[in-house]
Amino acid sequence: MKARSFEIAVFEGDGIGPEIMAPTLSVLEKVAGLYDGFSLNYTHLPAGALHYQNTGEALPAESVAAAGKSDAILLSAMGLPHIRKPDGTELVPQIDLRIALKLFAGVRPVYTFKGGPRVLADERAAELDFVLVRESIEGLFAHKDEGQVIDNDHAIETMRITRAVSEQLFDFSFKLAQSRARKLNRPGKLMCVDKANVFRSFWFFREIFNERAAQFTDIETSAMYVDAVAMKMVQSPWDLDVMVTENMFGDILSDLGAGLMGSLGLAPSADIGENNAVFQPCHGSAPDITGQGLANPMAMILSGAMMLEYLGEKFDCIDAERAGLALKAAALQAAGTAAGKGRDVGGSANTETIATAVVDCLT
Repeated sequence: MKARSFEIAVFEGDGIGPEIMAPTLSVLEKVAGLYDGFSLNYTHLPAGALHYQNTGEALPAESVAAAGKSDAILLSAMGLPHIRKPDGTELVPQIDLRIALKLFAGVRPVYTFKGGPRVLADERAAELDFVLVRESIEGLFAHKDEGQVIDNDHAIETMRITRAVSEQLFDFSFKLAQSRARKLNRPGKLMCVDKANVFRSFWFFREIFNERAAQFTDIETSAMYVDAVAMKMVQSPWDLDVMVTENMFGDILSDLGAGLMGSLGLAPSADIGENNAVFQPCHGSAPDITGQGLANPMAMILSGAMMLEYLGEKFDCIDAERAGLALKAAALQAAGTAAGKGRDVGGSANTETIATAVVDCLT
């Protein structure tokens, strides 16, 4: 069988972005070399705060078009707090890319592992494994550039939830729960997280969830208000499987999930649509440590592992899927050792040392 060559669009980002992207690409090349069924070809595209400072564009249309033609997109941390738009807000080209490519499902896995940070004392928290699916193009972010301050008296932002995107989001989440049930050999569960007791928009969100649930009777469903979920994520996160929620709630809860893992430096993510997908770390560009070789590349590497699994499943390439699983296992094994522990999780390993530790665990 002829090996499949995947076209990967790469956005190196700002701050520590290029510093964690370079070792990630090296690790991906290493794991790809262990399998015969695929190869990776990279196209580097411009975007970000520094690009905005130099050109006046944070996300060029040409970059969006090229990314849209790729098989997958790797995106590193973007934005710098000292470079802002005229209205004072920070540049968020990663959000603009999600909207442009209609990447409606933000996938934020939460897991703990042997040798990793222990945030919760309960032994059941030693091996967490659940996923938060964040709607990524609507909610309170849908009109993020249209907020108003009226007469210096009050401010207005707009929440937007549509049936079309919500149905796509829920169907994706149910299928993810089904996939996890098969892989983990356990019943699948999906929880809708909202604030339907207060806001009509969230009641609409839950109504659509209940409608779609009728098509997935093999999955156990539930619904919970977002404040109660935040408490549950601290008190009994081992009971969770897949949760689906609105954009802003997902933004907040995904950081809580990263906190359970011990650091944003360990937290990968994906934003997935019908035709495209972006894989990126959950953390920011950390300008305070830029250029010092201290950045933890683990979240970027784990995002690369998610990308390989996605490519394997989407294009029916078993070697890519196997490579993704192998890379994830190697990264988590390395993260449990001194050589793979960055300063953000109480270790002393630097960027290069951590990437080397992952490669060592691959071979």
